[in-house]
Amino acid sequence: MAGHSKWANIQHRKGRQDAARSKLFSKLSKEITVAAKMGDPDPDKNPRLRLAVKEAKSNSVPKDVIERAIRKSQGGDADTYEEIRYEGYGPGGVAVIVEAMTDNRNRTASNVRSTFGKHGGNLGETGSVGFMFDRVGQVTYPADAGDAETVLMAAIEAGAEDVESSDEEHVIWCAASDLNAVSTALEGELGESTSTRLVWKPTTTTELDLEGAQKLMRLLEALEDDDDVQNVTANFEVSDAVMEQL
Repeated sequence: MAGHSKWANIQHRKGRQDAARSKLFSKLSKEITVAAKMGDPDPDKNPRLRLAVKEAKSNSVPKDVIERAIRKSQGGDADTYEEIRYEGYGPGGVAVIVEAMTDNRNRTASNVRSTFGKHGGNLGETGSVGFMFDRVGQVTYPADAGDAETVLMAAIEAGAEDVESSDEEHVIWCAASDLNAVSTALEGELGESTSTRLVWKPTTTTELDLEGAQKLMRLLEALEDDDDVQNVTANFEVSDAVMEQL
């Protein structure tokens, strides 16, 4: 279960911190509403909702906001969102996956396509870059959750597939279908995680210099600034020197 992956998925959020926080809360709330509407409104009986609530709590979303999002799913006037995945290439040939929830497919597609075009990218067909990623579960713990060996043993017992430990954090990987079970088992051994979610993990990466990374970041920022976009993932990596300048 050893092996350290160098891939970087850097997320920058534009604007003032309060505005970014509000946007993040909105996106997490939307995921809660959709998860609750698709299944049981009780997180204990709905794995997707449980994970959505857990991720919201780890990002300090207030309890009343979470409860309001769940109640909204049960109302007759609740918005109907469609989940759509867009795939394309950014500057430097970097593969980009955009996950959106929208009540207007045409609006979102037009906005995403326009954003790619304005920032030197190209929106492709579904599947055009997806083969360069694996859909997996990711559970993150702070470094002080335990030493590398303790976390590794807990991960093995929980049924995880891999662990990457650094001075800053422990990142635990598992099969997408096992995320709920693995995160629950880990919680019993290590306490609350800092993040529990499904992600697209690159199987191949493209290294960028400072100029290329800056161009790509502008694209990712613009995509994430779209209210319909939930998550953006790119298969790039940068050196420590470039990371510091970013």
